[in-house]
Amino acid sequence: MNPVHDLPVIAPAVGGLPVKFPVGRHATAASFFDGYAEEATRAAKSVDGAALDRAAAILLDAYTGGAVVFACGNGGSAAIANHLQCDHSKGVRTATDLLPRVVSLSVNVELLTAIANDMSYEDVFAYQLQCHSAPGDVLLAVSSSGRSPNIVRALTWARDHGLRTIALTGFDGGEARAVAEVPIHVDGTNYGIVEDLHQAIMHALAQYIRQSRMSADAISATVF
Repeated sequence: MNPVHDLPVIAPAVGGLPVKFPVGRHATAASFFDGYAEEATRAAKSVDGAALDRAAAILLDAYTGGAVVFACGNGGSAAIANHLQCDHSKGVRTATDLLPRVVSLSVNVELLTAIANDMSYEDVFAYQLQCHSAPGDVLLAVSSSGRSPNIVRALTWARDHGLRTIALTGFDGGEARAVAEVPIHVDGTNYGIVEDLHQAIMHALAQYIRQSRMSADAISATVF
């Protein structure tokens, strides 16, 4: 049986690997949340600022040049991809001169299940890219493990056909981290924390791009 802890427990990093949370049972929801918040803060600080800048530049180039930004993910990462379509379309456009073209490949359950049923689940994102994308477009793939075959296949196809590629990953990053032109990696091993930070990164990129096209007065008068 795991020991009961009254205080948050954060395991130290071992051999350069991400820390694990939780490492034991917490006696209260409050203590668990304290530990969760502490680990989320540590993991947030692991994100490479240079990768964020590179991703922002790719997205802004797409939004100013008329390219399409595609997003994809499975499970909770699908929710982030779908949310990205909202915030990087309506959010980025509001009070700016930008007209973003953003599509989530995770949003159409009829199409997803048709591809999965008739071909394979590994093809659900790459197949859509083959139909709708063009060189110069962007794929932003979200995968906590970085190992989902359909994510890796989509990134690989996109890379090989002239798309710019960004991957949001966690844990050890998997193959997605290696394939993507710009990997934005969260050094964490808790799915909730990794997904929370992927969502935060998605929001931060959208809001950064938005404010970069606004005057100082407009920014100060706007609720983001």
